Amino acid sequence: MSSPTQIVQKLWNYCNILRDDGLSYGDYVEQLTFLLFLKMADEQSKLKGKASPIPKGYDWESLLSRDGDDLEAHYRHLLENLGKEKGMLGLIFRKAQNKIQDPAKLRRLIVDLIDREEWMTLSADVKGDAYEGLLQKNAEDVKGGAGQYFTPRALIAALVDVMKPDPGIQVCDPACGTGGFLLAVHDYMIHNHQLDKAEKRKLKSGMLFGVELVDNVARLCCMNMVL
Repeated sequence: MSSPTQIVQKLWNYCNILRDDGLSYGDYVEQLTFLLFLKMADEQSKLKGKASPIPKGYDWESLLSRDGDDLEAHYRHLLENLGKEKGMLGLIFRKAQNKIQDPAKLRRLIVDLIDREEWMTLSADVKGDAYEGLLQKNAEDVKGGAGQYFTPRALIAALVDVMKPDPGIQVCDPACGTGGFLLAVHDYMIHNHQLDKAEKRKLKSGMLFGVELVDNVARLCCMNMVL
């Protein structure tokens, strides 16, 4: 099983290749958001034997079966159509655009990097740590550009420890960014309280709320929370 560090390093090394084509770190992480979501939705539907939440023809398999200009055109069309869907799906793909113009490099990212990993067999901590590792690398590179700052995880954990949230409260981060504080509260609840079924349901949906004005950052937060 790959460790979070190995996964981050493998994905990050490929980012250096794409930088030669003018792709920024932020754009790269955003493209990974789209592709990882599609891959995990495909894995989850196969594991549970249920229909995928992704419409047929715009799913992971539709990307694997294409190459060259056909792949690039289909990927662009896929992002546009998924952005029109309702709920979490539409939020993650809202205003999504393909930033990887070289079809060969897009194909390599899909087939050689993402498809070779079984993401749903990794623990939630491994997936989340890997994704947060990419977000942190991006934040370290841009040095808080465009008003976005990545709060160190140690500082987030310290603040949550001071607040000592309990299952009876609701938590809102009015400038949630990529969701670091919300994830820390979630982890605190899991590790410091014996939650019953009702409290677990509330933790999954009904306890944590976030507000983010920037589309790209909001979609990264949603993906971070899903992972």
